[in-house]
Amino acid sequence: MYQAMSTLSFAAESNYDRKFALSGAPKGASVLVLGAGLAGMTAAFELRKAGYKVKVLEFNAKPGGRCWTLRGGDRFTELGGATQHCQFDKGLYLNPGPWRIPYHHHAVLDYCHQFGVALEPFVQVNYNAMVHSTKAFGGKPQRYREVQADFQGHVAELLSKAVNQNALDQALTREDRERLLEVMRSWGALDANSSYRKSLETSLRRGFAVDVGGGLMPEAVPSEPLDRKALLDSNLWKSIATGQEYEFQTSIFQPVGGMDMIARAFEKQVGDLIRYNAKITRIQQGDKGVTVTYQNTDGTGGPLQETADWCVCTLPLSILGQLPIDVSPPMMNAIRAVPYEASVKVGLQFKRRFWEQDEHIYGGISYTDTPIGRISYPSTDYGKPGKGVLLGGYLFGPNAYEFTAMKPEMRVQKAVEYGAQVHPQYTSEFENGIAVGWHRVPWTNGCYGLWTEESRQQHYKNLCQIDGRIVLAGEHASYIPAWMEGAILSSLDAIKRLHTHIVASPKAA
Repeated sequence: MYQAMSTLSFAAESNYDRKFALSGAPKGASVLVLGAGLAGMTAAFELRKAGYKVKVLEFNAKPGGRCWTLRGGDRFTELGGATQHCQFDKGLYLNPGPWRIPYHHHAVLDYCHQFGVALEPFVQVNYNAMVHSTKAFGGKPQRYREVQADFQGHVAELLSKAVNQNALDQALTREDRERLLEVMRSWGALDANSSYRKSLETSLRRGFAVDVGGGLMPEAVPSEPLDRKALLDSNLWKSIATGQEYEFQTSIFQPVGGMDMIARAFEKQVGDLIRYNAKITRIQQGDKGVTVTYQNTDGTGGPLQETADWCVCTLPLSILGQLPIDVSPPMMNAIRAVPYEASVKVGLQFKRRFWEQDEHIYGGISYTDTPIGRISYPSTDYGKPGKGVLLGGYLFGPNAYEFTAMKPEMRVQKAVEYGAQVHPQYTSEFENGIAVGWHRVPWTNGCYGLWTEESRQQHYKNLCQIDGRIVLAGEHASYIPAWMEGAILSSLDAIKRLHTHIVASPKAA
């Protein structure tokens, strides 16, 4: 899995340089930035510091792009005209796009520190959360910790038996075999006979049937491990590997109050440069500059234009590929070679935080083989009385296409139906919800740029070239697609190369 993700560039490490700085812009040189997502605002912030005259055009009425948070009172109209009114109670929210920041996404974290964005832990792995298969254990969800401990224990037992039966003699010395047996006993909680069975040791990993108490409370009772074959056949072990992937290893963070706190912090730095509600309709360039034609997003008024010496375009390729733009054939081919992945997120508000009160799940993610894929519990306000919002579904691939084709209220209804298989409380506790299908989001038309190994080899370098007076940036022009870190690093790389190019040819500026 990790090799596959590395090939598709999902597991690349951030190469952020904290000392990044540009300076010495030619006098009067101007740059037009298209898009006020994180890539666009990063470019605007750093280019202005370098001395450029900067202007930003943004489709929406607010900054951030996919760095977006929905709260009570917000309204969202998707392609096709369906409008959803978020009814969450005050203080509750859904992040339809980015929702977590790995510790090694240095650029995002550094800008948060620079701009005073408060961060808190995001719980990725919760051993008390659920893993669920409709085809295993009678459809009953199992605790993450039980599947983790039992899978590890059964594997340790099998390997120990192979060693004891001399099956690995050619690969191991006698000392190696003894050491490996010792490791397996510790790692898998095996008994003296190298067996994984119901015991105090296994229950210290997977939990007890009756927990320890005090005074004259009942004594602790060890729990019964899941049958080995049933566990292997269940495929539940696939879910427990997620938290071991590089992108999801602790520590992971989230902004206090919603992901758009990052976008708001950027806006405080460059908001005076942004022209909101600007729908770009054409991008032209010539020997002396760039001209961008746009109109008001609501359709009022006639065409408007902005000109500049240079352009940093951060529009998603799914949008840019539909616009007339003066670029070379190799770049245009690259723009049109990258489809965008489908994704759906569903936020569900409940009358009470039953996952904490009934099941003692504080943060983390439960996994299910139903179409909703996973349920994420809020990593904040633990134990707070009153209502709460879950991420009630995070869908990709065919399931996301199917949900996107539904009316928004049907997406929410289906998320409740599927979620009730994991948490029966859904049925009686559900109040309202909102569902964002990213292929119907007007300013993106998809979740993120979906590169393949072949398309990246053929088109990636062409996409990232300075084409005349235009350079592209965004998560699609990075080796960390779908992440804010990819968007920011792409922007920093693009403007550094553009600045070098401009300074080297001052007459062209």
